[in-house]
Amino acid sequence: MAGKLRARDIMTGGVRCIGAHESLQDASKMMRDLEVGALPICGDNNKLMGMVTDRDIVITCCAEGVDPATVQAGSLGGELHWIDADADANEVLKTMENHHIKRLPVIDVAGGHRLVGMITEQNLAKNLSDRQIAEFATRVYATA
Repeated sequence: MAGKLRARDIMTGGVRCIGAHESLQDASKMMRDLEVGALPICGDNNKLMGMVTDRDIVITCCAEGVDPATVQAGSLGGELHWIDADADANEVLKTMENHHIKRLPVIDVAGGHRLVGMITEQNLAKNLSDRQIAEFATRVYATA
């Protein structure tokens, strides 16, 4: 089944970014309002430059006693993985499995490298076979 689907067929569109210069407090409010656990970080050029998760905010700020209103979202860019909107669903799975990630930004490379969506575990569960989901879970959640 996955071989026939592309990333754009699986993703959730309409993804909103947090600006790199916006605070982690702003990011947490946006996550709350959108009911999501992660946001893409976009730079001044509106290009994807990273991801911030609710866990990042807790570990980076709250646990260290740092005020999230004083930390810019762009400071948490880190290593970024993404997938082309036209990539095959098998490549989506491979990318998420290889990097042990649960959320994958989707970029329309042919359309000017724009962020067009996000693929999450929920998207995979809705679009892939039970076998594929089980293999994904085993590979992503396996401990060393």
